[in-house]
This record gives sequence, structure tokens and C-alpha cells, in this order.
Amino acid sequence: MNRRDVLRATTAIGATGAVAGATGLGASAPAAATERPPARSGGPWRVHVVMFDGVEELDFAAPYEVFSAARFFTDRTVDVRYVTAARPGFVRAAYGTRVAVEHAWAPDEADVVVVPGGGYARREDPGVWAEIRRGTLPRALEAAPRPGLTIGALCTGVMLLSAAGLTRGRPCTTHHKARPDLEAQGGVPKNARVVDDGDLVTAGGITSGLELALWLVRRELGPDAATSVEAMLEYEARGTVWSR
Repeated sequence: MNRRDVLRATTAIGATGAVAGATGLGASAPAAATERPPARSGGPWRVHVVMFDGVEELDFAAPYEVFSAARFFTDRTVDVRYVTAARPGFVRAAYGTRVAVEHAWAPDEADVVVVPGGGYARREDPGVWAEIRRGTLPRALEAAPRPGLTIGALCTGVMLLSAAGLTRGRPCTTHHKARPDLEAQGGVPKNARVVDDGDLVTAGGITSGLELALWLVRRELGPDAATSVEAMLEYEARGTVWSR
């Protein structure tokens, strides 16, 4: 264990002690969605965060942090990795951050695939619009659904799911400025920070990636894990969660 992991483990121990007073998500625990993938008790929980040029830094970093921190509060192995539908290598994010992406597209090896957004307001720049025009990522997403896989997205990453036809006729949400486009393309927008439709989980703009990840941790690893991550990060999840 390296020095950073030692520090986080120490923080995690303190968070566990404080979890009794931690605040959970805004909505009470809903009934299970009809299409929710079956729980994989005991096995590793495998989360793939999708990367592409122009991706928003907070969109991918916040969920990655939450999912990675969750390993301190569960007996299950949590494997979180960045993946790309293009060739593995470096991607340049919206504000210039270069991130090494070592893993290729492999949704058959994941339990959760999370798609961040970025660049939707600037159609000529790298980002969501460029990925939609290129078509590689939307086609990969279209082919990805299978039993046992949850596909999640936040902010304008939801528009990549829309381009793949995955939100058509389904409850969902996205960044408030993209909601008209989402609805025009057949999505059924809900006024919630996170929308859980079983094997499709979406969230609103940018910072709601924290809620998306915390909700999935709660759903898959349990409320103790989620509230412990909140305490560790000194963050209180906010907003409502819509679920069937």
C-alpha cells in the first residue's frame, strides 16, 4: 500500500466511525427498478469510466474518486478504470488536462459503464458533438447493453447515450441546457438530479456525477458504503433520485 492509500485508509477508518450521523441521498430508498441488473454478491464490482478528447474534467474525475474510495467500505473488490472506444493512449480533457487511458473498450468485462460529458456547447471543438459525428463511441454504446450491465451517464454524456438510441422512450436526465435536445430525440426527461431506470442511470450537469456515483455505490454496495464515502469526502449528496 503506498503512502496515499495509507492516508486514505486512515481517513476511511475515521469516516466509518462518523457514518452514523452522515446524511444520505435526498430521496428515500425506492423500490427496485424492473430492469435492474441482478446483484453480483461477493464478486468484484467492475466500473469503467469512458474517456474521449474534450471530456469535462469534473465529469470523469468525481465519479472515479467516489467509486475508487468505495473499496475502503466493502468486502468486495472494486476495480475502477478509464476506458476508451478509440485506441488506448492519452486524451486531452476540456481544460487541457492530459490523462493516460490504458484500457480498451470492453463492456463485457464491466458491471457499470459511466459516460461523462463535455464540449456540448462548442460544436466545433473536441467533445460530445465530435464523438457523435465520428460515430465510434455511439456505435459501441449501442452494442453494449447485456444482462448484468448498468450503463450510466452524466451531464451531456447522456447525449452520447441518446445518439446510441439508449434513452429513447426511457426516463432520464442531463444538463439543463441539453434537456430540450434529449426530449426531442425521444428521451423522457425527469426533474431529478439522478434518474434510475434499472440498467440505465443518468444524472444532471457536471457536479451531479458525485450523486450518480454515490447512488450506484449505495445501490450496489449498500447504504453504509455510500454514507461512509460521503463522510470520507466531506460531501453530502443532494437533490432527488427518481426511480421506478
